[in-house]
Amino acid sequence: MSPPTSSNVGALSFADWMRSVQAQVEASLARCLPPGEAIPARLHQAMRYATLNGGKRVRPLLVFAAGELSNAPNARLEVAASAVELIHSYSLVHDDLPCMDDDVLRRGRPTCHVEYDEATALLVGDSLQSLAFDLLAREDFADCTRQLEMVRLLGHASGSCGMAGGQSIDLEAVGQCLNQPELELMHALKTGALIRAAVQLGGLCGEALSAAERDSLDRFAKRVGLLFQVVDDILDCTANSVTLGKTAGKDAAAEKPTYVSLLGLERARELAADLRGQALAALTIFAARGQRLVELTDFMTQRKF
Repeated sequence: MSPPTSSNVGALSFADWMRSVQAQVEASLARCLPPGEAIPARLHQAMRYATLNGGKRVRPLLVFAAGELSNAPNARLEVAASAVELIHSYSLVHDDLPCMDDDVLRRGRPTCHVEYDEATALLVGDSLQSLAFDLLAREDFADCTRQLEMVRLLGHASGSCGMAGGQSIDLEAVGQCLNQPELELMHALKTGALIRAAVQLGGLCGEALSAAERDSLDRFAKRVGLLFQVVDDILDCTANSVTLGKTAGKDAAAEKPTYVSLLGLERARELAADLRGQALAALTIFAARGQRLVELTDFMTQRKF
């Protein structure tokens, strides 16, 4: 079943809508990834291992939810959501490498470099990133102006002024004491930039939004990106590895600055609640059209993994 359009958003419960989007994106990723038997088989198998059968697909969910604001076609949302998830999967593979976070568990399974090897994992990340832009550049995806804007947006969010830059700051910050503005900048780049891009891509997939609507959607995206990271920091010190599907407590062990280490657990929870409120306030301009984004914000706030 395809996710509903904005005109029949109430036809499915949030849980059913979420499962529908996740299933659609999973099928799309399975189709766009090279077959495991195609040469070079080991690389293609590792790409599929790192991408399929795992993850909450939060960024694709944001693409689809934002797409309901602009009455976006389902097929176009699928391409944009798959591209964002490929970038996210590549970032996880590289983040887990020994030269980065040196982790052995991801989505409840051995990380890519553990299951295969470091060199293969490096190539997996490179290949997933390339495939993401290949998808967005398809001739039949959208009009040329819209496509170019989407490619530029995702490229900016992925590079040194976005996700990669945030990771660089994160590596330099190990053992350091960052203040709250410095920590916010780091996570606005490392985590928030791709989440912001997912929301913006969803909005671009359909009919043009007004300037006021675009501004409101971007305010939402910025707040919800930080919210996701604050909740992630809280879970890192309150949940176990089985629940998280990754190594719990690793940030504290590595002496990484987090919202919990800076503010304490209770103040971090208060910050999450405040960010939720700011995110939801930004959606009021959309009224009922923003229902899925409201529900998704609550899901991100209350998640346990």
